[in-house]
Amino acid sequence: MPVQHGSTASVPRRAALGGSLLVLSAALVLPLCTSGVAEALPQPAAAGRAALPAPVRITEGQVAETGPGGTIVYPSVTSCLTITVRLRDGSKVGAHASLFQVPGELRSDEILAAVKRRMARRPVAAVEVRGAVGAWYPGYFTKAIESYGEGESVPYPQRPDPDGLARAVAAGLGLPKAVRVSVEDVPDGDQTVT
Repeated sequence: MPVQHGSTASVPRRAALGGSLLVLSAALVLPLCTSGVAEALPQPAAAGRAALPAPVRITEGQVAETGPGGTIVYPSVTSCLTITVRLRDGSKVGAHASLFQVPGELRSDEILAAVKRRMARRPVAAVEVRGAVGAWYPGYFTKAIESYGEGESVPYPQRPDPDGLARAVAAGLGLPKAVRVSVEDVPDGDQTVT
């Protein structure tokens, strides 16, 4: 599911002047009528500061990326893990791995392959895994909970396994041993990565 960005601006529809209505300039109306899509145009940066891109919001079962200097927001991380791949050019690829599949989104055993495709062989500086570490069995990245059939025993973690999760993520992304994968158990809530 694509991540949507945008901003809203309030523009009065009508303005009264001496009891008559003013007509909006054709320069404002025509582009909206012909393209069917409103587009936010970049605003000039304040003197001495570069404009930062809008934060990228990644919800459960999604993968997205932001360019250099961008921010990723992972909302409502409860039983999930987030995976942030920091690329050497300053870009970030992020994934919000859900313990249980959200309808229409990626399962836990599909998410690392999607991240790897998005990385597109670009050099990786580091990988950060955060979230409900104690709820995750490393094998969920290769066989999702939903994959187990009736009568099959679903493995559950007996204790937190940050090292196992780091190895599973590194293997799933095809990372060289030199790339560090850190794993951190964090409380429920939104996560912001800058």
